[in-house]
Amino acid sequence: MEARHYLISGRVQGVWYRASCAEQAQRLGLQGWVRNLADGRVEAVAAGPSEQLEALARWMADGPPLASVSAVAVSPWTGSVPSGRFAAIADAALPE
Repeated sequence: MEARHYLISGRVQGVWYRASCAEQAQRLGLQGWVRNLADGRVEAVAAGPSEQLEALARWMADGPPLASVSAVAVSPWTGSVPSGRFAAIADAALPE
């Protein structure tokens, strides 16, 4: 299983990006989390098969209908990834 870190920029807060991202990741069978950052970006960590991670990154580039994504930065993630359902979490709160 591979894990990746995503930073999404643009108009991505207040447009249901987190909830929509979590739904998409769940459909793809991924584990991880997504949250808003204080600087206006959205941050996510996802783990799963490479093909599903790439599908999530493609979805992130468009996002939900009200979003306007300007960039998606993707990098490998070496930290832990919580097992279980992919979650949209409260700002700055990370699952244990």
